[in-house]
Formats: sequence, structure tokens, C-alpha cells
Amino acid sequence: MDLGLQNKVYVVTGATRGLGFAAARELAADGARVVVSGRSQASVDEAVAGLGGEGHAHGVVADNADPTAAARLVEAAQEAFGRLDGVLISVGGPKAGPVVLAEDDTWRAAFESVFLGALRIARAAAAELGEGGVIGFVLSGSVREPISGLGVSNGLRPGLAMAAKSLADELGPRGIRVVGLLPARIDTDRVRELDELSGDAEAARARASAAIPLGRYGTAEEFGKVAAFLLSPAASYLTGVMVPVDGGALRGL
Repeated sequence: MDLGLQNKVYVVTGATRGLGFAAARELAADGARVVVSGRSQASVDEAVAGLGGEGHAHGVVADNADPTAAARLVEAAQEAFGRLDGVLISVGGPKAGPVVLAEDDTWRAAFESVFLGALRIARAAAAELGEGGVIGFVLSGSVREPISGLGVSNGLRPGLAMAAKSLADELGPRGIRVVGLLPARIDTDRVRELDELSGDAEAARARASAAIPLGRYGTAEEFGKVAAFLLSPAASYLTGVMVPVDGGALRGL
């Protein structure tokens, strides 16, 4: 199936590794051009090279928590490729730990990055996008069910999902779609770090895999393919949806 991505332009944040990079890679593989962001010049340069270099990808050093990041990313897409068709807002998860041990500063930092930073980018993109544009949020299965040991993430991501649903209502009349992805146990550095917190990463992975109907962790490539489809014109009648990419781990409808 032709996803209609040829020469489309997308901004993907947090795209120097993990899920963000996987999504950018699948978009680029189908002919899209991507602006990728990360927190260091070295990681951004490496990501751009891995996506085919200049002409296929453009890198911006930016932290989602920085109030100037949203405008800079949108401007970079216009300057590098002359258009913007969508954004995928991916940000690393906040510090692991229970709610009772999370200090105020931890909550504030996570809110700036995970929540407010994401909304700034969505607002900046919405001001630039036309009919057929799309705003995607990489969220988490914690939107629907809390994940043990991720108290701060559990507190913030459901609210961001509801903001995304509200955006879908607000932007729909302009022909702009808003979608969310809910990854769970995808085999990334972040998930491996969480497994290691248990003290026995191998046993933690075995337990988690046993609770997944497909019996295994997902791959970043599998996530990236779902993200590329949702952002593409092929998904033109999907908006306001939260799509689990979790091997069936979420049991609710």
C-alpha cells in the first residue's frame, strides 16, 4: 500500500534514538523528509546520517522543555524543506519511581517536558498546518492503566491524552488530524532500563512477556511502522484515536 508519504515533511522530536528515531526512519524510508530533534549535536548528527543525510533529514538541537523549541522546529521544517505536513511529539519518559517519593521539582521538570513542552509544539504546528496536516503524540499504555514504578508518567500522560482528544475536536474542522500512540513493552533502552530497576532484568522481562498475549516485547521497527501509517495520508479518516502498540497487553476496549 502506498502511504502517500513521498515528499511530505514531518517534525519528529526526541528522534535521535528509540521510538522517535524508529518513526523517523520509517517515514524517511517511504519518501518523507524529516526534521529530527535531540538534546545534543552529536546525537542529532548521528540520527541525520542514519536517515540518509541532508536532503532526507535535517537536525535541530532542542529540548521539548525549552519554550523556544516549538517555534524553532516549525521554522526549521520550512527553511530546510519548504513545508510542514505533520509532527510527531516524542519525549523521553520522566524519572522512574513511586508517586510518594517524587519531589515537587521532579513533577515540575516532567510537566515542562512531557506535558507543556508537547502542547507548545502542538500549538506551533497547528498554527502552520493546513488541511491534511497531522499532529501525533507518543504517549504510553499508562494513559489507560498505571505502570508500576512510573508514578510521574502515570500522572501526566492521561491528561496529555485528553488534551490531544480536545485538540482533535478543535482542529478537525480545519482538516487537521490528531492521533496518539500508546506503546508498552517495546524493546528500547528506556524499557531495558526499567527492567534493570527490578534488580533482575532477565526475570522482569520474562514476567512482562508472559503478560503480553503475543508473548514478547515489540520492536522499535514495529512501532515505527504504526507511527508512519498514522501520520500518513493513508490514515486520513483517523483522528482523536489512541492506538495501543503493545502486543495486546491492554485488556480494555
